[in-house]
Amino acid sequence: MNVAPLRKRPAWAALEQHHKKMRDVHLRQLFADDAGRGEKMTAEAAGIYLDYSKNRITDETLGLLLQLAEQSGLRAHIDAMFRGDKINVSEKRAVLHVALRAPKGATILHDGKNVVPDVHAVLDKMAPFAERVRNGEWKGHTGKRIRNVINIGIGGSDLGPVMAYEALRHYSERTMTFRFVSNVDGTDFAEAVHGADPAETLFIVSSKTFTTLETMTNAHTARDWLLAGLKDQAATAKHFVAVSTNAAEVAKFGIDTTNMFGFWDWVGGRYSMDSAIGLSTMIAIGPANFRAMLDGFHEMDEHFRSAPFERNLPALMGLLAVWYNDFFGAQTVGVMPYEQYLKRFPAYLQQLTMESNGKHVTLDGVHVDYNTGPIYWGEPGTNGQHSFYQLIHQGTRLIPCDFIAFAHTLNPLGRHHDMLLANVFAQAEALAFGKTAEQVKAEGTPDWLVPHRLFEGNRPSNVILLDKLTPAALGKLVALYEHSVFTQGTIWQIDSFDQWGVELGKELAQRIIPEFEDAKEPKLAHDSSTNALIRRYRKMKGSG
Repeated sequence: MNVAPLRKRPAWAALEQHHKKMRDVHLRQLFADDAGRGEKMTAEAAGIYLDYSKNRITDETLGLLLQLAEQSGLRAHIDAMFRGDKINVSEKRAVLHVALRAPKGATILHDGKNVVPDVHAVLDKMAPFAERVRNGEWKGHTGKRIRNVINIGIGGSDLGPVMAYEALRHYSERTMTFRFVSNVDGTDFAEAVHGADPAETLFIVSSKTFTTLETMTNAHTARDWLLAGLKDQAATAKHFVAVSTNAAEVAKFGIDTTNMFGFWDWVGGRYSMDSAIGLSTMIAIGPANFRAMLDGFHEMDEHFRSAPFERNLPALMGLLAVWYNDFFGAQTVGVMPYEQYLKRFPAYLQQLTMESNGKHVTLDGVHVDYNTGPIYWGEPGTNGQHSFYQLIHQGTRLIPCDFIAFAHTLNPLGRHHDMLLANVFAQAEALAFGKTAEQVKAEGTPDWLVPHRLFEGNRPSNVILLDKLTPAALGKLVALYEHSVFTQGTIWQIDSFDQWGVELGKELAQRIIPEFEDAKEPKLAHDSSTNALIRRYRKMKGSG
């Protein structure tokens, strides 16, 4: 796709000039100038209501951002992704996570082959297995039913499943325990199996190649723990299943390959929670709820694929992120779900957003001369209000925020939910409008205290409102952010689907590990700091 470099696109130059007019305009003024702004600057689709009126934008800003999307080839890039083009250019791969939630009968091609039937073949294999585990038909080696499911993965093979389980815990099988191991730190594994009976425990090992260092280290430790308890090598086949594409390594490990659930190289790890990587999710919430989640994903996919950009939720959110990142110099985005079940959602988004758009070269390998991926972070409300909101309100940094809320709670208790939603709306209002010196003085505040109680406001936010946290709603939310990330990456002309940045540290770790294990100190060829640290660790390790 022939697209001009970002800084040479006419809309970019126009936005630079426009920002000079906008940078000192206050949201108080923008709302005073347009009484209907709060109703006008909204969009609604797929059961999600987006209020973006509390952003530092005008109709002119929006028009220029939409022009930037057009000049960046956003529509063509969307079509290319859904068409199965190899838009992951550095790995020469298609990007088809949208196929994971396409309905039966749909056609999405990869190298000329429709992949949707393959996707549903895996789903149709997962569903009966999940039901057998849930209803007790699947027995462990000693004949006991499975009561503990432990997912072993890392990155997308962990963050997606653990986020989905926590988000949908209300719908989960409460007679079972679900735990997740990712960190190579032995504490992670030790705590996951603490109190568990090996005879009642099923491990799901999620690794595309079945060679991922952290995952396989934990998997071998899990097998040792199991066999220490059950004393029979044959037990592995009844207590381990695999999500992988490497049948030879799966069989070598001792897992029956009939209990191997596959996926494809056109699914990136951080986009894989709705593939077989979600097997633990399906066991937890059941196949029907899992399919409802996929339907939610698909509904947002179709909206992104077909809606005009001026009414397109992911496109609007992505363009606003570019506006703050590149013109206001905002380095972070706060994501604040006012829903306790979404407590792991910000952590999930960290990988989705920062592994995708933490890139320093364009698709052509040219170093960028503008900022790319901002840092995403957050915590559930109202907890965050009593920790870091102080900095957002009165600190020196501009931090755009997304507030996520639901009109109905899954656990109605007195006035709790009204109080929760009141806080959502109040925080967005306070960030936008703040409190002037005159208002503070009118409250009787002495002059010396006024600066401390002053709220400048003009802090932008989106409010994302849904009806209730259901499996379908979770799918819509995740897809919303997936496609917002895609929009940002398209504007920046970077590859949002590779992750070479995670490789170097892994390679160096593989070099260092043997240097710990040799009885005699090997010749070290690192920098002086790393050499000194290795020697210090060897000494401390040797002293017990």
